[in-house]
Amino acid sequence: MNGTEMREQGRRAFDRGEWRQSYEHLTAAAIDDAGLEPEDLERLAVAAYLTGHDAESTEAWTRAHRSWLDRGAHERAVRCAFWAGFGLVQRGEMAQGSGWLARAGTLVDQHGLDDAERGYLLLPEGLLAMGSGDLGGALDRFGEVSERAQRFGDPDLAALGAIGRGEALLRSGRVPEGMRLFDEAMVSVTAGETSPVVSGVVYCAVVDACQQAFDLRRAREWTAALDRWCAGQPDLVPYRGQCLVHRAQILQVGGAWGEAMTEAQRACERLAEPPHPAIGTAHYELGELHRLRGALADAEAAYRRAHAAGRQPHPGLALLRLAEGRTDAAVAAIERALGEANDHVTRARLLPAAVEIMLAADRTADARRAADELVELAARAESAHAGVLDAIAWQARGAVLLAEGEPGLALDALNAACRVWHDVDAPYELARARVLIAVACRQVGDTDTADLECDAARSVFERLGAVPALARLDELIRRPVDRGTLPVTARELEVLRLVAAGRTNREIAEVLSISERTVERHLGNIFTKLDVPNRAAATAYAYDHGLV
Repeated sequence: MNGTEMREQGRRAFDRGEWRQSYEHLTAAAIDDAGLEPEDLERLAVAAYLTGHDAESTEAWTRAHRSWLDRGAHERAVRCAFWAGFGLVQRGEMAQGSGWLARAGTLVDQHGLDDAERGYLLLPEGLLAMGSGDLGGALDRFGEVSERAQRFGDPDLAALGAIGRGEALLRSGRVPEGMRLFDEAMVSVTAGETSPVVSGVVYCAVVDACQQAFDLRRAREWTAALDRWCAGQPDLVPYRGQCLVHRAQILQVGGAWGEAMTEAQRACERLAEPPHPAIGTAHYELGELHRLRGALADAEAAYRRAHAAGRQPHPGLALLRLAEGRTDAAVAAIERALGEANDHVTRARLLPAAVEIMLAADRTADARRAADELVELAARAESAHAGVLDAIAWQARGAVLLAEGEPGLALDALNAACRVWHDVDAPYELARARVLIAVACRQVGDTDTADLECDAARSVFERLGAVPALARLDELIRRPVDRGTLPVTARELEVLRLVAAGRTNREIAEVLSISERTVERHLGNIFTKLDVPNRAAATAYAYDHGLV
């Protein structure tokens, strides 16, 4: 096959969305000196980007840019410079990326261009304004992007402008307006109006926005759509890692923690080389899963990797400190994080942890202020899809009311939260709310309901392997065990409870900060003292005697 034939094969593969074949054929055609047209170089740049050949993508954009300049097609040259800069910035090469964007701006000014290309150059300006907290400035920039997209009939620019405005509105607390813009962008994508690169950007941005807005229904729907989109293009590389992160988040909320762990680990591996901006979120998600299951050392390592990759490690790391019994460190961490948070989305993520930490530190007044702010944020969302944020706020308020000695009022808030958690199928959050309801019921003398709620919560925690939540349940609900009547020591009792929760020797060693050999020794003592032959029998003993 000669160079001309390979070029034609590359073009046809591109039109079919067969990115790897397109990349290979067009690369071979370029080597064979088949005289690639600038349009072919653009195709090569896109195919290279979508198959993970980042350096080759930048090189192709560079060649296309120069080819268009030689032909006097300044608008197309600007567009190529923008995408070269976009790719570089996406993979963290900020200096080179900024240089390409500056070159595009210079060309626009030199040639007096007043078209869609000027709109593309407003996108990084909007992102910079948003990153600095200037949400009004960001809205102005993205608004001008949308206006230019409409005037010049550019669907890619329209979709990018819509998600930029939507993100700025979301951070401003104007959730319904923001979500409408995200839906508008997704209509363009699902209708096939946008290019492959922009489609992937929009998919990931919208799913991330749904997560930030606590819109679990939309997040599940669009994550499934993103999964299908990626599956239909098996050669895709840039978005598959992010897709795995989003899948892990959805699986965690739905109670499939084992699957979520697998997806988060796969995302960390896929996003590692070359380093992708989303890898910090992947490590953070892994840290959350480890923390919730009591693998505190693994959680610490994951949070540190997330921080190194540029992801804020809180509230997860602050809650980890609380789980370790380092309450003062947890308080300091969450206070600092809140002090730096200047947008509604970030504060809504931090405030529930602040309530939990402040209550543990006996700072009820501070917990009350955090809960009140959450209630205000939920009210300002004014959206039919703000139910999850409402549930978070109600649960926080219920916990504070319990601490303030108002179990009756607490039950109203907690029952409202439970209805939402049940409706959106979030079993872990539902179980946590039920624990608080059990505490409130005990305080008003309704022990039967307290026991029912306690048993329901326990079954969920055991199924998930949520060891810290089980320990907290024991602390809040169970009557103290008379250890004087038990044949095992206090440490052996801890090991027995973890065995009953289904934890392996390695996991027990991590939770208790002891060696696996020590765990084995404790297990031998437990089997001997309880006169049981194995772990299953020890678990049965623990349940029969109310030890778990």
